[in-house]
Amino acid sequence: MKLAEIIKAHLAQRHTASLVAGGVAGAAAGVLITLLACHGVMEKKEAAYSERTEELTEENELLQKEIIRHNAVENSTETLAGDTDAWPLILVNEEHPLDAAYVPEKLTEISAGYLVDDRISADLRQMMQDGAAQGLEMYVTSAYRSYDEQIETFNASMQNRLTQGMTPLQAYQETSMQVALPGTSEHATGLAVDIISTRYEALDERQGDTAEQQWLMAHCHEYGFILRYPPEKSDITGIIYEPWHYRYVGKDAAKEITEQGITLEEYLGESQID
Repeated sequence: MKLAEIIKAHLAQRHTASLVAGGVAGAAAGVLITLLACHGVMEKKEAAYSERTEELTEENELLQKEIIRHNAVENSTETLAGDTDAWPLILVNEEHPLDAAYVPEKLTEISAGYLVDDRISADLRQMMQDGAAQGLEMYVTSAYRSYDEQIETFNASMQNRLTQGMTPLQAYQETSMQVALPGTSEHATGLAVDIISTRYEALDERQGDTAEQQWLMAHCHEYGFILRYPPEKSDITGIIYEPWHYRYVGKDAAKEITEQGITLEEYLGESQID
């Protein structure tokens, strides 16, 4: 074979090899592009799935909260006596009275002569101890009160006003703004306590100016409590500002209520006075 023919044949073989290699490379590139495209689609689907899962989780949590809030308003006696998440949130006021026969299953003495529902005793004790560690001087002056004890408290307050010269109607109206009617008092739940400063023991608005109440108002939610009857909310709660009355609602709810600056009625979607 002539040299020219040999060179020509060699070049032809190289050209064929190049075409084959190019084809293989092209195919490989095509496969890679397809894989990358599929991967991108999968990533988008995974992101969408993850986002939808988060949405469903949030929706479920909101639904659970609504169920808890509904149970806290309806059938309060049954809910309070149960062990569901709704028990700390039960609503007791004039529109949602508590069964006169209700008595907490287990009452624990929190200080001499004062009892609370055992389920709140540990958090209450811790709050009082932490306050004392800050140099604050305060004590529980009222806790659980039975239906009969609430009748006595209401009547005594009303009689005091009658003695001051008020008419029976005036005495009743004034008393009902400061003392809950029997059956509508949170004290009957065992979840409410009145705490006052030893430095100022009067139950009036000036109680709220004490260092003890200022600390409690700022920190009580950390222990699951809220200031139950805050200022400028009597049109919702039906009770005047009481800077000594604290109610256990659980730590999560207490945090939300405090941060939003609302009442328990508002948190539960209820209003005592329309």
